[in-house]
Amino acid sequence: MMTTISPPARHADPSVEPPERATPIFELRGVSIKYGAFLAVRDIDLAIERNRITALIGPSGTGKSTLLRSLNRMNDLVPEATTSGEILYNGEDIYAPEVDPVEVRRRIGMVFQKPNPFPKSIYDNVAFGPRLNGVRQGLDDLVEASLRRAALWDEVRDKLGQSGLSLSGGQQQRLCIARAIATSPDVILMDEPASALDPHATLRIEELMLELRENYTIIVVTHNMQQAARASDETVFLNMGDDRAGYVVERGPTAQIFTNPQSRLTEDYISGRFG
Repeated sequence: MMTTISPPARHADPSVEPPERATPIFELRGVSIKYGAFLAVRDIDLAIERNRITALIGPSGTGKSTLLRSLNRMNDLVPEATTSGEILYNGEDIYAPEVDPVEVRRRIGMVFQKPNPFPKSIYDNVAFGPRLNGVRQGLDDLVEASLRRAALWDEVRDKLGQSGLSLSGGQQQRLCIARAIATSPDVILMDEPASALDPHATLRIEELMLELRENYTIIVVTHNMQQAARASDETVFLNMGDDRAGYVVERGPTAQIFTNPQSRLTEDYISGRFG
């Protein structure tokens, strides 16, 4: 069964910043996620703006990655994981019975903590998703365009037939971003995309995120406070309650969260007093 999710909305000119409070691309209403009897996150109410970079920060164990994976139904692949509440994407519930989770994941791509190229050529890594979706014509142009958007084309244009595993760690991560872009998503989820990279490759990924923001909504989990401060527009701080479940303490523009947080918990975490 195909999804009923509407096509993603785009700005006429992606170089123009959207209104400060545009219609959210995601709205989470009372979202709780369990693994069996264990409550991982609870009562999440959150709006995420389109064409923004939103950073999810907080101590380990607060459910940041769990929450991120709920946005494209990756938790469906985890045994005993259950999600309650509503997650609206462009106004439609992605957990509605008629929605195809595979189509959700095409619209909402994901880049993982550790670069994970397929054991295939650079070309076939990028072409994999489009081929899976039935694309047969124009693959050369699509692969080139995706690699260009991932700022990798100039480095690999003469070795597209080589294995993606032959690239450096930073290049592999950009290849994974190109692979996600190739399926024409609306959103890119990133789960600590630079944690396994050296400082130079980390900065390149951050620069790339800022470039991609013109055309995509990016939601990133990071433990790196400097990275969140440098490379995000909005920041969501999660903490763990007495029941060990993660919850949202505070959300706001990144500049405000890092310079004038409203919660003492946020201030203590950002300043390194705990976490």
